[in-house]
Amino acid sequence: MKRIAYLSPVNPAPSGISDYSEELLPYLAQYADITLYVDNNLRPTNQQMMRHLTVRPIKRLPRDHRRRPYDAILYHMGNNGPVHAAIWQMMQRIPSIVVMHEFVLHHFMLSYAATVLHDTTHYQTTATTRYGEEGAHIARLMLHGRFTEAAFDLPFCEDVLAKAQGVIAHSQHVVERVTALQPNLPVAQVPMGVPLPALIDRNEARARLGLPLDTPIIASFGHINPYKRIDLALRAMKTLRETYVDLRYILVGSISPNYDIQAAIVRTGLSDVVTVTGYVDRQDFEDYVAAADICLNLRHPTAGETSASLLRLLGAGRPTLVTASGSFVELPANVAAQVDPDVSEGDLIIAYCRLLLDRPDIAAALGTNARTYIAREHTLEGAALGYMRFLADHYGWGAVQKQREAPLWSIEQSVKPTPVHSTKTTSPIQAAQPHPPHPLSTATAQALAEIGVTEDDTNLLQNTAQTIAELLDSD
Repeated sequence: MKRIAYLSPVNPAPSGISDYSEELLPYLAQYADITLYVDNNLRPTNQQMMRHLTVRPIKRLPRDHRRRPYDAILYHMGNNGPVHAAIWQMMQRIPSIVVMHEFVLHHFMLSYAATVLHDTTHYQTTATTRYGEEGAHIARLMLHGRFTEAAFDLPFCEDVLAKAQGVIAHSQHVVERVTALQPNLPVAQVPMGVPLPALIDRNEARARLGLPLDTPIIASFGHINPYKRIDLALRAMKTLRETYVDLRYILVGSISPNYDIQAAIVRTGLSDVVTVTGYVDRQDFEDYVAAADICLNLRHPTAGETSASLLRLLGAGRPTLVTASGSFVELPANVAAQVDPDVSEGDLIIAYCRLLLDRPDIAAALGTNARTYIAREHTLEGAALGYMRFLADHYGWGAVQKQREAPLWSIEQSVKPTPVHSTKTTSPIQAAQPHPPHPLSTATAQALAEIGVTEDDTNLLQNTAQTIAELLDSD
């Protein structure tokens, strides 16, 4: 059996990639003997995983690899600097295969410089050398907490690609951008796998959440920041309320400390329409999804990420609006309603919502198509097989064969994000209050908040300051 070293965040590390890996690993372990390497001071909370896998600190990898070389090493890279710092450092020492969860790693490099190196000189120098005066200007803005969409044009992933012997990505969008920078680098698109959610009855979900059964409900999911097009959605809700007088709009997710959502709601005069839940646990998340007549998963610009929260919405069979940007344009037209991020954006949101509210048959068909698509294209079985086929082809292993018939453990009870805030009340504007960022890492906390890198069912924004402070204290 092939031996694979797997370097990734896992719970309680505040990253969506923690859930991702804990869901994928039991399926990947059907094909190979996997040793999981985690951050040196992390104590994983998934007891199923701890019982079935060998789990070691990342710092032990060089010695382990010298004594008995692994057949492959997988590094998972995302934008959370503190969570991915040790993975990044080890990648510089032992190059291998990189799983790129995002193409744009600008915010990782800023976070890494501020919270790990405690010196932003390298970040500023790299921005200037690689991207010229425009890069230097954007770096100065970012370091002063003045975040700009132009930061998404500076990928800062060149150093990762220089060390990668191959890349696994979850979208053609990332594959194409990686190939443009490194034409000779082996790259594979492997679908992100998610568990197919159980279908939850709409009325039962509303009853558990204390929501009225006969009210039109539109909901946005994931980390709340300006890039999620919340201001446009609020203006659309104001227009829609003229027709649907009892309309409710629910925002489900953690809140950027740099985005005053309450002020935005007050400006649009929707204080009696909007509910902000803050972060909720998995069960409440699934109930809010089931309770919504329409789900919104809008974001622009993007870092090239594939959203697990979006896949969960689609897998739950909910009619969903997405932004026609980045990897999201790869969704079939009959799976999600795509909203162009241009001058027509607000009008399209309104038009799609009217259509789906007025034509429940069309909404139901869109939801059915979405669930069928996820069940076919985004299975955990298919994701694991995609990984192994790429590795087998890259290393010349021959035919891919399962060594175990069943997943190594059941994920049903193993991945349970810890709730930071779980509010079932329907009273308006109940926003979770974030912890203040550590004074040495303000720029980092703000950058992570604004990019929304871990909005997929995690508590990153609520825990970022605490995590960074602990890292600094341990120096």
